Amino acid sequence: MDDMITKLMNAKPYELPSSVSQAFRVVSSPRFFLRIAERSDMASSDEEKKKLTTLADNLASTVAAVVSTAKDKMDECASIVETIVKAAAEPSTGEFLVPLSADRIAAMQSELKRVDPDALNEGFLSIVDSWMNKSMQDGLDGMVVILQKVLQLYAGTQISRARTQLQTKVAAALTGQSPKEHEETMSSNGPPAILLEDLLNMDTDKWDVEIRNRVGEDNDSSRISKSALMGEVQRTIEGVVLGLESGSMAQRVQAEYLRELSSKIEAIAT
Repeated sequence: MDDMITKLMNAKPYELPSSVSQAFRVVSSPRFFLRIAERSDMASSDEEKKKLTTLADNLASTVAAVVSTAKDKMDECASIVETIVKAAAEPSTGEFLVPLSADRIAAMQSELKRVDPDALNEGFLSIVDSWMNKSMQDGLDGMVVILQKVLQLYAGTQISRARTQLQTKVAAALTGQSPKEHEETMSSNGPPAILLEDLLNMDTDKWDVEIRNRVGEDNDSSRISKSALMGEVQRTIEGVVLGLESGSMAQRVQAEYLRELSSKIEAIAT
């Protein structure tokens, strides 16, 4: 704690917001401010005492600003989630009818895809998670289903976007083109990759039928082989999901989504 106080005491004022954000739990605690006061009382010089007093004042305003900014961001995330959830309501009545119709799911997906990908972050997922927990506590089973669908649509959309970015970067590196140049000339993917993209962009309730219709055993030349599709899923896990921040909600949600898809492939394509 003393090392942190000394570091902040000698930091430039414009460096405080970043430092406070990184160690918010520590620097916003009453104990931290109490320790600054204790050190001020024990200061060996007027200059040191003045620095500590100034630090306490600057910290108080900086902490308040960081809290306000965080609240604004969470309010923005809540607004995004609310917009997607509202798309699940029937246009004529405003009611939420579960199971959701194909039109309502398509409307939810459309709203989600309009959102800036950077806004589909940990704050967004935290809001969905907190609303889902509250709905469970209140016995709102229908809303739980809708919020689960939000997470499924989120995972499919983000994984699909990440796959496209990864494929473009890798292929561009191999060809010597810039990612943008390669994206303009990139040829279509093979059948397993195309099928996976289709699965990522459809309602998960349709997975069973789609896999049954398009996947077969390795010796069935008329269909995509089970092993080829599973290989595509595994490469996606390794190239996309494992590249996310370890332990993050994004990694957990996307990994669970692909595990569910893998289980569907294993169960149906036999």
